[in-house]
Amino acid sequence: MKEDAFQFFRGTYYRWAQTWPEICPECVTAPQVICVGDLHVDSYGTWRDAEGRLCWGVDDFDEAHLLPYTNDLVRLAASAKIARKLGLLTLTTRTACEVILDGYWQSLKNDGCPLVLAELERDLEKLGIRALKTPKDFWQKLSELPKFRGPVPLEAKHCLKDALPKKDIVCRIVQREAGLGSLGQQRFVAIAHCDGGYVAREAKRIVPSASLWLEGRISCRQTYYQKAMTSAVRSQDPYQRIWKSWLLRRLSPDSNPIKIDELSAKRDEEALLHAMGSEAANVHLGQHRCAKAILKDLRKRNSNWLHAAARRMAKITFREWKEYRT
Repeated sequence: MKEDAFQFFRGTYYRWAQTWPEICPECVTAPQVICVGDLHVDSYGTWRDAEGRLCWGVDDFDEAHLLPYTNDLVRLAASAKIARKLGLLTLTTRTACEVILDGYWQSLKNDGCPLVLAELERDLEKLGIRALKTPKDFWQKLSELPKFRGPVPLEAKHCLKDALPKKDIVCRIVQREAGLGSLGQQRFVAIAHCDGGYVAREAKRIVPSASLWLEGRISCRQTYYQKAMTSAVRSQDPYQRIWKSWLLRRLSPDSNPIKIDELSAKRDEEALLHAMGSEAANVHLGQHRCAKAILKDLRKRNSNWLHAAARRMAKITFREWKEYRT
């Protein structure tokens, strides 16, 4: 996290949860919905739906919680400002806020806009997603991880083996680290060779959101992960589900998070951030009959509210990052 402010931003959601209500008090009174919580420009990825179509959207609900809808919009916009400062985006913060809000607004009015890309090269190019070619080193890197030597929790072992495409398939269980906000969470991956190629399933232990910690409910095991994931307006990933205290999902080159710095330089940044705003609304629409209340609240806000709030939150992030790295 000392490397740059964006990594710090991603790895310290608990600080956002603490400071956001104080820095942006005008946003806290907005209607509450199940939010992503830790939303930022690296929160998106791809998966295959039940029809095998390539889909795109939010792929991490670790911090999902009942929050004002403004939390996700301000955090996404603040991450765009920080990314621009680091040269990861070129759009001005004002323009980024405008297109995020427009995507969010349009999706709310249309009762959601799922992003099913299928194999349309044009849509892939707009989002900066490269042609659908398997990265040469994806399976190599995964298969080179050393076999986990310690005891694998029985729940994790059971759900991993049950999720593989064939019963009694010989698999190797490895442990990997990924992300920043979820560092320290147990992750186990079962890798197997099946019908001429590799398959992999990951089990990640689910922990309560930092928002529960902030509320003083540290012993509460409640999580909104399942509800946020399954109620969002989208074509669902059939391989992703919660089993007891574990998140189970398929790992593959086309079922993975996509970092902003991995996207093609030819991407249409306005289209990308518009889609990010639209997808935030897709998640919020999982809360029954929330669209009218949110649209009513948005109409009351001045045209500069998101830009002003994002600038304030980005400013405090940079300040705390500089203090952290010294």
